[in-house]
Amino acid sequence: MGQTIGRWLRGAALLPVALTAGVLAYAQEDDLATRLAALEESVNGSASAYVDNSYLFLIGGIIVMLMAAGFCMLEAGLVRSKNAAMQSTKNIALYSIAGLMFWLVGYNVAYPSATMLEGLVGVPSLDAFFWSGGDLSVQSDAGYAPASDWFFQMVFVATAASIVSGTVAERVKLWPFLIFTAVLTALIYPIVASWEWGGGYLDTVWGFSDFAGSTLVHSTGGWAALVGAIVIGPRAGKYFGKQVHPMPGSNIPLAALGTFILWFGWFGFNGASQLAAGTAADINAVAQIFANTNMAAVGGVIAAMITTSIMYKGKIDATMVFNGAIGGLVSITAEPLMPTMGQSVLIGGVGGILVVLSVPLLDKLKIDDVVGAIPAHLVCGIWGTMIVAATNTDASYMGQFVGVALTGVFVVAASAVVWLLLKYTIGVRCSLEDEEMGLDKAEIGLEAYPEFSRG
Repeated sequence: MGQTIGRWLRGAALLPVALTAGVLAYAQEDDLATRLAALEESVNGSASAYVDNSYLFLIGGIIVMLMAAGFCMLEAGLVRSKNAAMQSTKNIALYSIAGLMFWLVGYNVAYPSATMLEGLVGVPSLDAFFWSGGDLSVQSDAGYAPASDWFFQMVFVATAASIVSGTVAERVKLWPFLIFTAVLTALIYPIVASWEWGGGYLDTVWGFSDFAGSTLVHSTGGWAALVGAIVIGPRAGKYFGKQVHPMPGSNIPLAALGTFILWFGWFGFNGASQLAAGTAADINAVAQIFANTNMAAVGGVIAAMITTSIMYKGKIDATMVFNGAIGGLVSITAEPLMPTMGQSVLIGGVGGILVVLSVPLLDKLKIDDVVGAIPAHLVCGIWGTMIVAATNTDASYMGQFVGVALTGVFVVAASAVVWLLLKYTIGVRCSLEDEEMGLDKAEIGLEAYPEFSRG
């Protein structure tokens, strides 16, 4: 009995020690659990941002890729029926060549290291041929999957080439055009992009701002198209002295479909250019960009309808309306985040008016732009870039002007060299007989509408 009582007393004496040890152990365990939960939250937050950012690039890239179909349908609808198969083939081919050249050369040029000629141009690297994007350490540091960024940047490249395709339609030969496309997407466009998006001269010296490419993409394509139209010359029969002979497109509903596809694609074009979707602030910015992009297109359409109605005695030109939408979209692309929706309507509306006024000006100069790409992409690209300084306090009118001017001078000079080399070597323009017959038969050997008479 005494031994039992002794054991109880010793146990009671040890009870405070045990309780204290238990409390300390629980506290340590609770502290460890808290720290583990915080670490897990940090890791999961980082992983979540990584996934969200990568998905933004991938989904945005897929949507922008659909713009290739929009350009194809718009151009096929605005050319005469005897050239529709040619335009369809050109657009499929140029998208493929743009992807290949941007992989081999263009990406390294657009995003050079800081030591390469002070960021003015990039030097192509053989690493591009072997690059797979599979390095997980690179992925973790970047905050997004490298291949997702590459894919998003690649789909932009074909847009510039598509602008040229529509302008020089119905008289350019296929292979010379594709050679020009290869140079444009491998060197000309990437060099211009490097000046701003690659941290080059325009970005570091002048503070130039071009959110999604009013100048870097659309004006680049527009300048290249303008030079091509001048070097190649107008379509046979387009101009008689001061008279302009209209050559209506073959399929206005198809052109309207192309316009809607482009409108849809622009949400990826501008929205994913936010480049991040890992926080509430990022998503709010993407949403605002979507809204502003849409309203700029709305403004472009309404303004083009009113302007054509005034200029053409109450008649509304459908093709001008289509290009008014595109002009509005191009106008907002340089800064789709900072304006209010009302300002976006006005910016897009001015773009729509500029489209309508620029088309007859080109005709007076006898510059034959089949689909109106120069007014929509070049003229509105300049307008959209310059007006950035009105809504973005980080930009200046001088910096914007320098970006527009430098891009114009470089692209015109580089494009002229390539077009003229092609013209005086293999030739860029089809024969008069092929042009009259239609490039579907002459270049493709297959008519787009074999059951119907040629337009």
